[in-house]
Amino acid sequence: MKGYVQNIEGLAVKNKDFREVLYTAKFCQLVLMSLEPGEDIGEEVHKLDQFFRVEQGSGEAVINGVKTPITEGFAVVVPAGARHNIVNTGAAALKLYTLYAPPNHRDGVIHHTRSDAQADHEHFDGKTSE
Repeated sequence: MKGYVQNIEGLAVKNKDFREVLYTAKFCQLVLMSLEPGEDIGEEVHKLDQFFRVEQGSGEAVINGVKTPITEGFAVVVPAGARHNIVNTGAAALKLYTLYAPPNHRDGVIHHTRSDAQADHEHFDGKTSE
């Protein structure tokens, strides 16, 4: 079968890794993320669009300096060129998934911690899941 069909909420809630790339298509990429209390993704700007969906926990989305509280069920859309960050402000892990359009990371990459992600200067290399 081409494509990706899974229970994304269940996968996101069970995920313990900072980042895990689940599926990479030619024009978008599905990635799980888990942020520990006080942790953030790190302020960044992309030349691509990005979507976040919070499945568990609480935090804040920061887009171009504007902070907005987020909790389970929230969606965040970050247009290309916007400075952004997702911060876990809660007492438990913040479980979410993100879609990059187009892809941003190497297919299948897993970073167990934010430190692992920062040490690995990987980027999308053009290889998709299929």
